[in-house]
This record gives sequence, C-alpha cells and structure tokens, in this order.
Amino acid sequence: MLQGDERLDYLLAEDLRIIQSPSVFSFSLDAVLLAKFAYVPIRSGKIVDLCAGNGAIPLFLSARTKAEIFAVELQERLAHMAWRSIRYNGLEQQIRVLNEDVIGIASQIGYEKYDTVTCNPPYFPALEASDKNLKEHIAIARHEIKLTLEQAVQSASELLKQGGKAAFVHRPGRLLDIVTAMRANRLEPKRIRFVYPKEGKEANTLLIEGIKDGKPDLKVLPPLFVYDAQGEYTEEVRELLYGTGQ
Repeated sequence: MLQGDERLDYLLAEDLRIIQSPSVFSFSLDAVLLAKFAYVPIRSGKIVDLCAGNGAIPLFLSARTKAEIFAVELQERLAHMAWRSIRYNGLEQQIRVLNEDVIGIASQIGYEKYDTVTCNPPYFPALEASDKNLKEHIAIARHEIKLTLEQAVQSASELLKQGGKAAFVHRPGRLLDIVTAMRANRLEPKRIRFVYPKEGKEANTLLIEGIKDGKPDLKVLPPLFVYDAQGEYTEEVRELLYGTGQ
C-alpha cells in the first residue's frame, strides 16, 4: 500500500490513519485548524474540499459529519495518496476523491448544490527565486502556479448553494485580497479568526468563513495561540491534535 518514502501516520483525535511523504506531501497544522473551524452539516448534506492534497481535511471532517465529502486534488500522486488513505480507513462510502482541476470543477460535479466548501489554497506567488528548488509536488501545493486565490474563491462560490458556507485558511497578509475575492463572488465574510505562534507574536495564519449571499455581519473570534510560554502546545491546540483529555 505504501510507496517510496511514504509512511502511515496517526490522526489521533479522529482515530484514523493517513499516508504521508516527506518528499511529496505532508499536511500541516493549517489543515487541522481549517477542518475544526469550518461549519459542517452533522447528519446529511454535501461537502467539497478543494486543494485536498493527501486527503487530511476530508479525513478530519469525516469524524465530525455523516455528510458526503468530495476531495478535489489536481496532482495525481497526491490524489492517489488520499484515495489509499480513505480506503485504508474504510471511508470509501463517504469520501470520494476527484483527481481534477479546482478551476471549473462545478461544471463536473454540479453548480450550487453543496452545503460547505473548505479550501487550503496555495499561499505564495507563483515565482519566488528562493523557492525554485522545491520539488514540483510541493511547489504546486504552496505556490499559485496552477491556482490563484481568486480562482479558488470563485470555484467555491460556484459549488455552494445559497446560504452555503465556504471556509478558507490563508496568511494574514492576504486578508484584504481574500475578503475582496469573497465579496466579488457572493461570499459574505461572517467569521474570522487569527492564529498566533504564541502570545506577543504577530499572527501567521488566518481562518475565514463566508456565507453565499449572506448579509454583512463579520464576527472576529478570540485569538488562537499555538504555543504557550514554555514552547508547548496550548490546551486548545493539544485538544485539536490529540482529542479531549490529552
């Protein structure tokens, strides 16, 4: 089942396993944060995760909902990793992996029929000299080579039914870009949360959720700190990663 340098890691809070590769793709804390931040219908409904990578967010979401989940990933190697992880966990009936382009995906799986869309898009501009030596899989996942922020937001809006919710994770420096893109695509920002490495540091992660055709009313949630003064995970982050009581 494993290929090359792949390994099978635990998702402890969800009691699931996931295939990862240090040279191809491994999910980051951002995926955990987004999966726990996003609204999901509990019992039924339809969810799409865009830029699914190795399937971490769909796996996290499967522990929170019985809804049908579509995982859209352009890179064939990553999509295959996701599919094998889903099969290993016996979730084939709930999660479907689509090795497709995020751009225009609604034309294939349906316009305005989904309750929730999540997306952990590439964060960085397409060309940065310092990153030219990145392996292709990692470069495409991190940089706007195949997908821009605006294209990701547009695809999310095309998929969502009226009143549906889109949740994104990004960098605080792109806050105005993402809000502008969301409003241009009928997604009204409703909740936002900033994530900080520790108290006294600048925020380095942004979580934002919008409602399709919603009314303006943005709530700024309390800050989330990843590490405490001793350099250990805070209680909230430990619970996200390892479950309650850890």
